[in-house]
Amino acid sequence: MSAMPTDPRSRPRPLSRAAVVLPALLLALTPAVSGCAAFGAERSGIVVTTNILGDITRNVVGDQAEVTVLMQPNADPHSFGVSAQQAAGLHDAELIVYNGLGLEEGVLRNVAAAEDVGTPALAVAEGVEPIEFTRGDTAGQPDPHFWTDPVRAGEAADLIAETVIDEVGGADAAAVRANAEDYRAHVDRLHEHARQRFADIPRERRKLVTNHHVFGYLARRYGFEVVGAVVPSGTTLASPSSADLKSLADTVREAGVPAIFADSSQPDRLARVMADEAGVDVAVVALFSESLTAKGGGGATYLEMTRHNTDAIAEGLTG
Repeated sequence: MSAMPTDPRSRPRPLSRAAVVLPALLLALTPAVSGCAAFGAERSGIVVTTNILGDITRNVVGDQAEVTVLMQPNADPHSFGVSAQQAAGLHDAELIVYNGLGLEEGVLRNVAAAEDVGTPALAVAEGVEPIEFTRGDTAGQPDPHFWTDPVRAGEAADLIAETVIDEVGGADAAAVRANAEDYRAHVDRLHEHARQRFADIPRERRKLVTNHHVFGYLARRYGFEVVGAVVPSGTTLASPSSADLKSLADTVREAGVPAIFADSSQPDRLARVMADEAGVDVAVVALFSESLTAKGGGGATYLEMTRHNTDAIAEGLTG
């Protein structure tokens, strides 16, 4: 420690009583204010990361709580991010609903930070019997794209309902459960529609090629074979090599696949390049596989999106 100054002019002036007391009062109050934010006294509303889960959650919650969705229409769940204000909203929520299993790669650290200060969070994909990727550089890892199976989407609605009842103050349990039951009835009808449409596809044509590995759950539910993907990964952030494209082109040619399905949130340029490489007449069909569209865009709700995809896959593989 340095010596005290000896020049009287350099000695600090004594603080006034107010200058001493005010900071002490503020310091005493700070833990109480922080504690309110950290332990939920000032929390409100539900924040949902992806727009697909946002639509399901809004149908389940109804008018029982405010639901804020972070991901915009037509965005990519693997790469979208949040603003500082949205990140703060995660900390202040009564409940965070997110997909999990690594899907929201640009937002998961914000969710984790909110959980660290006590915000309840539900990772939906972890609660609906996740499967693993079977191909590409993510083979063996959990597959987050559960919503391509309507049966699991119905299970997700029930899981969200029970978590809302447990975590959101003031939510009427009977109303939330009734909403979930009504929504699940719609999803059950969607599943039956898919089952009937896919039954018309000859077994030898039930082969899927997509932009990346996104339809594993659908394939398992309805008896499809995933031949491959233009991007041989479970995330759109990966990039295919020329060798990857050549290998897949050979597979497409040998399998006689009539269509390649491209995500609406991603350009289909690579799919078209691969189709040209295959040297065969392969259609490139757009699906709303990872994001809802804006209203009027053809896939503005989970039900509309899934029905569109069902019909597009059925027509693409039988046409």
